[in-house]
Amino acid sequence: MIFIVIFSNGESNSSFFENAANNLIMPVQNGLTYLKNGLNGNDAFFEDINNLKEENKQLKDKNEQLEQSLRELENIKTENETLKEYLSLTEKYGEYKTIPGYVINKDISNYSKTIIINIGKKDGVEENMTVIGSQGLVGHVISVTDSTSKVQTIIDTASSVSSSMSTTKEAIVCKGTLDDKSLLKAMYIPTENNIIQGDSIETSGIGGIYPKGIHIGTIKKVANTQNMTDRYALVEAAVDFEKLDTVLVITNK
Repeated sequence: MIFIVIFSNGESNSSFFENAANNLIMPVQNGLTYLKNGLNGNDAFFEDINNLKEENKQLKDKNEQLEQSLRELENIKTENETLKEYLSLTEKYGEYKTIPGYVINKDISNYSKTIIINIGKKDGVEENMTVIGSQGLVGHVISVTDSTSKVQTIIDTASSVSSSMSTTKEAIVCKGTLDDKSLLKAMYIPTENNIIQGDSIETSGIGGIYPKGIHIGTIKKVANTQNMTDRYALVEAAVDFEKLDTVLVITNK
């Protein structure tokens, strides 16, 4: 029965098989075409990724170059500021022969207030030489190596500076304190003298270490005691030791 249908309708059967073949083959062809187009698109996609990677690398390289240039500019700026400070110091203390230096280490604690500077014997620095900053007296050299010097600051508890008040010119002594990193204690104040808050304190030139007339600080507070011989004043040091960077060492007195 089936054979009769097939042989008696040859043309119709041929169309049937063509349609069946087309129905089977076309999806495969469409799939292959889609896959081919997808692969072609992937090639372009991967090419774009490679281009982006190369652009990103170039941008990173350029950014590193800019950062390096910025660091170099900052270094130049710092060097210029240091040179300006040296020039200002030299002009301010022109009557002295000095050696410029900068602070490379600090020990500003309660008990020890010393600094290390980057100049030493080979530069002409010796023990007991006076060290000054742009605001005033820093201290004096207590030990020296070939290339560095240790400076005892005036706020060190072991420091003692012969001083005088700008108004009365009377001699007093300023010593470092334990309580504060910027205060000195003015002692041995003559009983007949009035102490004025805000009065300027400078070196008296007595004692053999510090030259006369170097600014130390200003009187911040007067402490009156029952015994006039025990009265004292607190002096705010002119130099900010926390921010001290550049110094001059006086080689003559």
